[in-house]
Amino acid sequence: MIRRRLYTEERYSPLARWSFRLALFSVPVVALAALLYRAGMLDFQPAIATLGAGLVLALVAAAMGIVAFFITWETGWLGIGRAIAAVAIGGLVLAGPAAVLARGMMLPKLTDIATDPTDPPRFRALMLAHPRDANGLAFGGSAAAEAQRIAYPGIKPVDLTATPEEAFNTVLALVQKRRWHILDAIPPRGTRRDGQIEAVAVSPVMGFRSDVSIRIRPTAKGARVDVRSSARYGIHDLGTNAQRIEALMADLAAERRRR
Repeated sequence: MIRRRLYTEERYSPLARWSFRLALFSVPVVALAALLYRAGMLDFQPAIATLGAGLVLALVAAAMGIVAFFITWETGWLGIGRAIAAVAIGGLVLAGPAAVLARGMMLPKLTDIATDPTDPPRFRALMLAHPRDANGLAFGGSAAAEAQRIAYPGIKPVDLTATPEEAFNTVLALVQKRRWHILDAIPPRGTRRDGQIEAVAVSPVMGFRSDVSIRIRPTAKGARVDVRSSARYGIHDLGTNAQRIEALMADLAAERRRR
């Protein structure tokens, strides 16, 4: 007697397959936006558009992966592993930008932050190297100063008991440690001239550039350090300029305490 074997075809979820493919594709799109912008092969707006496209792909892939997970769970179709992978990859791609946007959306639309908004450090050397299509170098005025005061009450000058020359050398060392691109460094000259450092800071992932001006002004007890950080492009810095200034001032205070 011949026995017949019954074969059942196991179906694979198309949604799981496509969610995984989209999730994988979103990774090089986001990476390409960062690499091309850092290399100077993409301008700001195309880079933002490419980055946004990659993030949208990651979001769609994660959503499709969630739906595919429940479909495969209920029907028993193959593909639950790829659905989970799509959600994981999409979540990893979205996690960083989502955190930055969530924090930034609670902050005012500022692109220029200074420890002394009434008399911010000026840009001199950077005016010659500033792209024509970038944000202007003029400070935002009283409205921006008030918005900054409310959003960042801790952004203030730092008064040191060190001499202006010592303060200048300490600040210059901190700037060099951060590997900012220094365009000009003018040491103070007694009480006759303020010291000034102008540099370009680059964000670690996308390579967004911000112009930084640091002023070291002699005072009766030593020196006062003021910092200004201005995003070159965009209408919202998402709090990055304030973070940059706070980190520099914290390191400056720690450096002076050690000495």
